[in-house]
Amino acid sequence: MVRLFHVYYPIRSLVLLGGEILVVGFSFLLATIVRFGPDSYLMLNYENGFYKILCVTGCSILCFHCFDLYAPQQFNSKDELYVRLLAVLGTLAFLLGIASYLFPRLMVGKGVYLIGLFILTFTLLIWRSTYSWLMKQSFLRERVFVLGSGERAERLVRALGSRTDLGLDVVGWIDGAPNGDSLREHIASASKGMAKGVGIEQVIIAMPERRGKLPVQELLDLRVSGVRVQDAHALLEKISGYIEIDDLNPSALIFADGFRLNSSFLLARRVISVAVALIILLLCLPVIPIIIVAIRLTSPGPVLFRQQRVGRAGEVFTLYKFRTMAVDAEAECGPKWADNDDPRITKIGRFLRISRLDEIPQLWNVLKGDMGFVGPRPERPEFVQWLATSIPYYNMRHIIRPGITGWAQVRYQYGASLQQTKQKLQYDLYYIKHMSLMFDVLILLETVKTVIRARGR
Repeated sequence: MVRLFHVYYPIRSLVLLGGEILVVGFSFLLATIVRFGPDSYLMLNYENGFYKILCVTGCSILCFHCFDLYAPQQFNSKDELYVRLLAVLGTLAFLLGIASYLFPRLMVGKGVYLIGLFILTFTLLIWRSTYSWLMKQSFLRERVFVLGSGERAERLVRALGSRTDLGLDVVGWIDGAPNGDSLREHIASASKGMAKGVGIEQVIIAMPERRGKLPVQELLDLRVSGVRVQDAHALLEKISGYIEIDDLNPSALIFADGFRLNSSFLLARRVISVAVALIILLLCLPVIPIIIVAIRLTSPGPVLFRQQRVGRAGEVFTLYKFRTMAVDAEAECGPKWADNDDPRITKIGRFLRISRLDEIPQLWNVLKGDMGFVGPRPERPEFVQWLATSIPYYNMRHIIRPGITGWAQVRYQYGASLQQTKQKLQYDLYYIKHMSLMFDVLILLETVKTVIRARGR
């Protein structure tokens, strides 16, 4: 796997992306040649044709991304993949048509985009089919042996089985070995036998208890013979994008790479958060009066909703949002998490939540310094004490400013239970460990996609 912007991607996914860029660019370049023949040289070099095709290619890849064409689960569903491909091509045709009408200077030439989309339809389907066939070939896949048993090993085997884009095939797994010294002997003989028998290229250690049981010499022999050996916990972190906290030793965090929270980085992050908040606030100014009137007309009570939240270093601050619930929604039931079908949410409030427009007042929290733009979502004080005693490492999320959006928000659903909050914490810990400015940019792009598709609330 390759690490980009502190997120791990399979090499196969990067090959798919690179191939897609070439396919899209080639399709519109060929369309220019077909449309203008010998004069295409003039169009490409003197009418900025190359730059226009490059811009169209970038917009096309963004459309593919918005339609989840690079999501791992799509590789297992060919029919849905082709439907999405046709849908994104239709969307791209619509967007290019509007852009050509409003900004004629963006056109490479009359008819080029139409011809290019026609060519792209066939080249893209051929490329995707070829890619899917290639990625299933045994010579491009790596044979893996899982060493261990228990819940983590089962979770790892399931993850590898569902992520065909990783190119890892589990060809051996000790899932019910005996205990004590016989476990060591069983693992040692099995690992050596499997390595010799079917050409194991990687051994993944998923043993819950290793002291006195790990076949060190045998694994060392495999390692020096060219077999890669890695830890299941580290691999699951790369695959899932979160840090598992079950059975996580503090030393795993103490000695791990990451958690680079130096003052210069935090200052740069703060400057970017303020700049992004100001830009979005200016863009939202025309919408704010409409939201205020809609709330006033559909539900009695104040427009703004104020609530205490826990921020950096455990300090409590007042969070602002546009009100989406009825007044005194917690008068009878007391503090509770909201869920998707919460009857306390008003009709206009449901729309504001789906569109994320209710979050606009939180930009003031960012400008005040209570929050950053990207970070863990702030929780209510009524829940924090309970969550801190119920979930290990929960208070680690308070070492940075909370955010309007975050890694957990774009990768997981809305947390409305203890188990879901625990899962979101695991994403928050991954973000804090791997924080960087480019990681924040990636989260912002994912947030735009989430808002456009009205997901993850």
